[in-house]
Amino acid sequence: MLSAAVTNSATCTIVGKLTEAFINPLLALIFAAGLLVFVWGLVEFLWGLSNEAGKKEEGKQHMLWGLGGMFIMVSAIAIIKLISTMVGGNLPC
Repeated sequence: MLSAAVTNSATCTIVGKLTEAFINPLLALIFAAGLLVFVWGLVEFLWGLSNEAGKKEEGKQHMLWGLGGMFIMVSAIAIIKLISTMVGGNLPC
């Protein structure tokens, strides 16, 4: 019985470190990329109001893609926390 508890503890430690070192920064980086695409789309949209109609539509598309990307990243973080809570783990997010 003791070896199963030690193995479970070691697994949780490894998964926790993997999450801290790889998964959380990756999710934050992708979220930041979505935010950057959204802001770029906003700039294009505002620039297109006075200049070109094509830039306005392109800006709208970039804002939509940026919002979609940020929504997916927030959903991924929520799913990871939900699964972690359901299995009884304490994964840092």
